[in-house]
Amino acid sequence: MVAQQTNQGQYQLLKQLNQLQKFIGNTPLYPISRVWSKPGVQVYAKLEWYQLGGSIKSRPAFHIIKAALTDINWTSGKRLLDATSGNTGIAYAAISSALGLPLTLCIPENASKERIDILRSHQTDLVFTSRFEGTDGAQEVAKRMQLEKPEEYILLDQYSNCANWQAHIRTTAPEIWAQTQGQVTHFVAGLGTTGTVTGTSKGLKAFNPGIKVIGLQPDSPMHGLEGWKHLETANTPPIYNPRAHDELLEINTEEAIDLMKKVAIKEGLQISPSSAANLLGAIKVAEKLSSGIVVTTFADDASKYREIWN
Repeated sequence: MVAQQTNQGQYQLLKQLNQLQKFIGNTPLYPISRVWSKPGVQVYAKLEWYQLGGSIKSRPAFHIIKAALTDINWTSGKRLLDATSGNTGIAYAAISSALGLPLTLCIPENASKERIDILRSHQTDLVFTSRFEGTDGAQEVAKRMQLEKPEEYILLDQYSNCANWQAHIRTTAPEIWAQTQGQVTHFVAGLGTTGTVTGTSKGLKAFNPGIKVIGLQPDSPMHGLEGWKHLETANTPPIYNPRAHDELLEINTEEAIDLMKKVAIKEGLQISPSSAANLLGAIKVAEKLSSGIVVTTFADDASKYREIWN
């Protein structure tokens, strides 16, 4: 009887989740034309805030939650649990709220007020971790909580969960391929959990092995690019595949913030620092080309970064 009730509960939740799928992905491709241009070369950016949860992290969050709900060991009443620097957590919160699922997030105590306010609006249970240990420290706290109370928590573990990068094989890569009519030559994106680069690379190269994928990382351990990792000094996510990118470029935070402000003036888009960093990397790649189509992602907009504009 208990098993039947559990299966019925899973079925109802998955049904509700599948109804949300049309609000995940399918984001527009925006042509960059005023902040940078070059004859024969086009740079495009996917506007990832046009989906439930407001960022590119909605894609992996959706598929990670779906994997948790389809797991044979799932039982009702448990809380979803993970570590986050912000965007994945907000996506988790939006989706969990729509499903009526309880959620606990471990987040560094220096997360922005905007992030905290959004998460609290979804009634997310927040566990604040050391600002000095960043998301690496938050991950350790989440893992310890699950080990101490396995009957209470389902650890989603975005940094190790294969559903993270698989989400981009299923959604991001085919969208880019279709939106460029199969003409994309380069894909450029920052490395955080590394899911975007890992999955999109695998998906795009399945369409055309000649597509070049460039990964981006901050040029310093002490950087201001939310969600990004300086791989040499941070814990490398288990899902990271160094063969996913053909090249690795370093991006300066100050240059990215300067470009972010230029994009607002010249392109009419208010984007986040990490989105501007992606664009900066895409421009660096495009400048070396005589022809081609370079695609990147604007992971989220500027709504959670108001302090930078003041």
